[in-house]
Amino acid sequence: MGQERQERVATSLAGAVREEIGASLAPVDAELERRYPGDPGTRQPVHTVYVPGDAFAADTVRAWGDRALAALDEHAPDAASFAAVLGLDDDLAEDVYDRVRAKLEREPVEDLRVDFEDGYGNRPDAEEDEAAARAARIVAEAYRDGTAAPYTGIRMKCLEAAVRDRGIRTLDIFLTGLAEAGGLPDGLVLTLPKVTYPEQVTAMARLLGAFEEARGLEPGRIGFEIQIETSQAVLAADGTATVARMIQAAGGRATGLHYGTFDYSACLGVSAAHQASDHPAADHAKAVMQVAAAGTGVRLSDGSTNVLPVGPTAQVHDAWRLHYGLTRRALARAYYQGWDMHPGHLPTRYAAVFAFYREGFAQAAARLARYVDRAGGDVMDEPATAKALAGHLLRGLDCGALDDAEVARLSGLSRAGLEGFTSPRRGGLTASVR
Repeated sequence: MGQERQERVATSLAGAVREEIGASLAPVDAELERRYPGDPGTRQPVHTVYVPGDAFAADTVRAWGDRALAALDEHAPDAASFAAVLGLDDDLAEDVYDRVRAKLEREPVEDLRVDFEDGYGNRPDAEEDEAAARAARIVAEAYRDGTAAPYTGIRMKCLEAAVRDRGIRTLDIFLTGLAEAGGLPDGLVLTLPKVTYPEQVTAMARLLGAFEEARGLEPGRIGFEIQIETSQAVLAADGTATVARMIQAAGGRATGLHYGTFDYSACLGVSAAHQASDHPAADHAKAVMQVAAAGTGVRLSDGSTNVLPVGPTAQVHDAWRLHYGLTRRALARAYYQGWDMHPGHLPTRYAAVFAFYREGFAQAAARLARYVDRAGGDVMDEPATAKALAGHLLRGLDCGALDDAEVARLSGLSRAGLEGFTSPRRGGLTASVR
C-alpha cells in the first residue's frame, strides 16, 4: 500500500497583513461584543400577569391558580373535554391536561407585575404612596416565604410630563421598601410604559443608577423592560427604528421589549373591533422589535387579548379558543412570552405552551443528537440551528412542558450540555457536555 501524499501548503500574504487587518477590526469586535452580547441564557417566563396595585395581595398568585383550576373544573373537567375545545391531538391531550393542572397547583404565575399605570389609574398621592409601600412589603414577604412568582415587580407610570413625578416617586417607594426589607430579590422586574423617545429610556437608566448609588448597590444591578405602545417607539420622525436606539439608550439595563396591543393599535387608528395581537399593524411592530432586539440579550413579549373567558360555558370556550390560537401563533413567530389579564387565561396559556414544546420535542431532540454525533439524517443542520434546537428544549424544560429525564434520553444531552449551545456568543456551537 503506497504512502499517502502530503500536500504542500503555501501562502502569499505576510503575517503583517493579518496583524494589520486584526488591528483595524479590533474596534468593530469590541462594538459587536458590547451591542450584541447574545441571549443571557436565563429563564424567560412564558407570560406576565398584570394585577392593579390596589388589588394586589399576599395571596394573589395562589388565588389566580385556584380560580384557573376552578374554571377548568367547571368548563373542562377532564382531558377529553379540554382537548375538544382546543383541538388538541389525542396523543397530547392527557399529558397536556395533566401538566396544566400540575402547573396551576405548583406555579400558576411565572411573572407578576403590580400595575400602577393603566390598571391602577390616577389616585390621590397619599393613596398611591401607601399602595406602593404595601406592594414592596408583600413582595419582600413572598420571596422570604417562598410563595412569590419567579419574577415579580411593578409597572410604574410613564415618564411623560403629566405623570413623571408620580411615576418616579412610586418607583422610589417600591424599591426603597424592598431594599429595607432585606434587599432586592433576584427576580425583580420593572416595566416602563408608553415610551416614545430614547431620552426617556436614558432617564430611566439614570434613575436606577441614582438609586443604586444611594443604596450602595452594584452599578447596573437593576434592569427594566421597555413597553412599546406608541408608533413613535417603532418608527421615528426621521424614518429610523426608534426601538433600536432605545435598547442602546438603556446602557445595558434593558431586559425586555413588551408590545402593548391596545395602546399601540389605538395610536395607529385601528378601530376597537379590530384591535388584536394578530392585526397586521401588530405584526409589523413586533417584527421591527424582534429585529432590533436580536442578539442584544433583550427578550420580546407579545401583548394580551381583552376577550375574557367568563360567563356561560360556550362563551368561555370561545374565549379559550381565541387565546389558545393567539398564543400558538405568537410562539410560532418566536414571541415566547405574552400578557395574561385574567385567571381564566392561565389554562390556555399553559396548554398552548405545553402543546407547542411537546409537539416539537422529539424532532428537536433527535436533530440535536444527530448534530452532536455528526450522524447526518434527512435534515442538514448548521450551528445556528443547533442553537435554536437547544433553546427550544431549554424553554420547554423551564416552563414544565418537558422533563429532564426525557430530554436527556432523546437528545443525549444534560441540561449543561444544552446550555453549552445557547451560551452568549459561544463560538463553534459544538457542545461536548453529556
